[in-house]
Amino acid sequence: MPDRPYVIALEEHFQDPELGALYGPLDANRAPHMLERLQSFSGPRLKEMDEAGIDFQVISHSAPSVQKLDAETAIRMARIVNDRLHAAIGEHPARFAGFATIPTPDPKAAADELERAVTKLGFKGAMIHGLTNGRFNDEPFFWPIYERAQELDVPIYFHPSAPSTAVIEAYYKEYLEKYPNILRAAWGFTVETATQGVRLVLSGVFDKYPKLKVIFGHLGEGLPFLQWRINMGFERDQKGSRGFKDVFSEHFYITTSGFWSDPALLLCVQEVGVDHILFSVDWPFAPNKPATDWLHRIPFSADDRVKIASGNARRLLKL
Repeated sequence: MPDRPYVIALEEHFQDPELGALYGPLDANRAPHMLERLQSFSGPRLKEMDEAGIDFQVISHSAPSVQKLDAETAIRMARIVNDRLHAAIGEHPARFAGFATIPTPDPKAAADELERAVTKLGFKGAMIHGLTNGRFNDEPFFWPIYERAQELDVPIYFHPSAPSTAVIEAYYKEYLEKYPNILRAAWGFTVETATQGVRLVLSGVFDKYPKLKVIFGHLGEGLPFLQWRINMGFERDQKGSRGFKDVFSEHFYITTSGFWSDPALLLCVQEVGVDHILFSVDWPFAPNKPATDWLHRIPFSADDRVKIASGNARRLLKL
């Protein structure tokens, strides 16, 4: 397709072997063929990018990253992981950029590592995976991270991780053996991350830091589809303050990672506007080629297709 737009994908993962070894037993997503892709930069990663027509990846560590570690280990590993990713990006600077791994168990250290990664390593923001040792990341305890992100003018990407043990016990245990993905992409990831999104809005963090920008994958983890009802439901509680829809539409950007549906994308454009939607694949947990095939045939104007493919990412991440 000679006139295809430049394509940037920005929920594309790697796994550092040293950090990955701290996760415990490998699950199905860490099978040998998956690990090969997660740990590659010049091998399967570039080959599959080229085959699918992906020009550029913004790479981030896979879940659960450092969010489930003690503070000391998280601080140490975040620095190691970011330095190693920076070195890998340096081998292919025309093809890769990075989101930082930040040690949220110590928010001040996380803010400092974010600043180091952005100002010294050239990273484009940070990714947080799920809850931090059982705590939602909207608590004021974590706000030093968002203060620094606003100062640096970089977004924070909120990515799913497995639900907490208590939630698994209450909601999912009867179906785990037969349907293990109920904890992940099929349902659990969405519930946990959408809840984080609602809590962020209610917390007031966007009033405190009015230039803060966040990214949610998988077409916004269901929130655009529920935005009208959430907004209506909170109207009685939010007297005199901005409604959910106002905050979500201004501060949240959403990506297409692992979610290539024309009707769903159309709804997201109608709810949050095309300027807040960015292309992503969720590689290697989702394949590149079906994602780019879909991107090039979505029933939008050429200008809007360019915005989704790369224009919005260039603007948000200053690429």
